[in-house]
Amino acid sequence: MATLHVVATPIGNLEDVTLRALRVLGEAALVLAEDTRRTRVLLERHGVRAKPLSLHAHNEAARVARVLETLEAGGDVALVSDAGTPLVSDPGARLVAAVLAAGHDVTAVPGPSALLAALVVADIPAERFSFVGFLPRRKGARDALLASLRARPEALVFFEAPRRVAATLRALAGAFGSRAACVARELTKLHEEAARGRLDALAERFADGARGEVTIVVAGAGEAPAADAADLEAAIRARLEAGDTPRAVAAALAKRWGVPKRDVYARALALRAAH
Repeated sequence: MATLHVVATPIGNLEDVTLRALRVLGEAALVLAEDTRRTRVLLERHGVRAKPLSLHAHNEAARVARVLETLEAGGDVALVSDAGTPLVSDPGARLVAAVLAAGHDVTAVPGPSALLAALVVADIPAERFSFVGFLPRRKGARDALLASLRARPEALVFFEAPRRVAATLRALAGAFGSRAACVARELTKLHEEAARGRLDALAERFADGARGEVTIVVAGAGEAPAADAADLEAAIRARLEAGDTPRAVAAALAKRWGVPKRDVYARALALRAAH
């Protein structure tokens, strides 16, 4: 039976492509690409003679019929995005649904992923994580989403375009406080960078934006690392000595440090009782 292959392609370094991906692309009767120019560079670099056809957010519905015709005729189809794994913040979901509904097979050809590449260099616990993707452009929707994520204990992963990095980091710092994070940009390329630090500091560092596509990893709202816990305790002590109540301390520090308010409140109570 003919198959739609969802093929991961390099996120920067053209050597990061699997032998299986090259074989599938070379054998496919039809190769669909989000940006045919970028895909053509990859194909030419590795001697694959396929001629990609565009599939993007504005023509995905129109391409379904062509794909189904190709599959019905017995030809395999390969789907790639600009970079990385298709359907992850990229078009293709509608096509996959239509192919499955028509009774054809869909297989994944795994490979590069900006999400995973950023996670492994972020120096942030990632046994569990949630992929958020691109934040909404409208402030109200963005703030509501970030508020819903504030207490999540797992690492959070965001995608962002270069021109919006500064605004997004400011929004993250405002929502999550001084939480550990990593801004990973130009992954696998010559000028790859993984900038690690506190969200507020990173917001200042990238106040003028950043070059290249960006993946942001933010620590979850779980327990702070030991060094951070000591700093937080010092901040709690300072507030208590200044006359703040444990409840006021929790209200003032929880968001800034990215720690649940109840945990700050409990620690403040314990420190006050110890004196």
